[in-house]
Amino acid sequence: MELKQIGVINTPYKTISQTPKVESLDKGIFCELTIFDDYLDGLLDIEKASHLIVFYWLDKADRNNLQGVSPLDKKLHGVFATRNPNRPNPIGISVVKFIKRVDNVLIINDISALDNTPLLDIKPYIAKTDLVKDSKLIWFDKVNNET
Repeated sequence: MELKQIGVINTPYKTISQTPKVESLDKGIFCELTIFDDYLDGLLDIEKASHLIVFYWLDKADRNNLQGVSPLDKKLHGVFATRNPNRPNPIGISVVKFIKRVDNVLIINDISALDNTPLLDIKPYIAKTDLVKDSKLIWFDKVNNET
């Protein structure tokens, strides 16, 4: 298996503690996806998307963790039942609002990634196929109903 870095994510976050734990689409914090020259042809028609699914490599993550405490409920969960960045294959995924393209840079809303995070892939978010209305994560739903 071989992954290719297609660019870099630039954010205001220099430490893990600064990154948002739960992303919001309207915080007013803008970040950039800088696409390497070899992949610019892949941006054709990107401006026609309102939202993007961004895949990135959490290069500062601890790859030995199989369990972790969620900041949302302070309880231990298996990494496959959380979005904890510390996991065997630390692939980050975020749905972001696409603001605009400036040459090889895509301006997006906030993303939970450190500055200079390796960018792996971008896909358009398609509500008709990506939205699962009746999806559940019981421990997460319980925390959100209590707050």
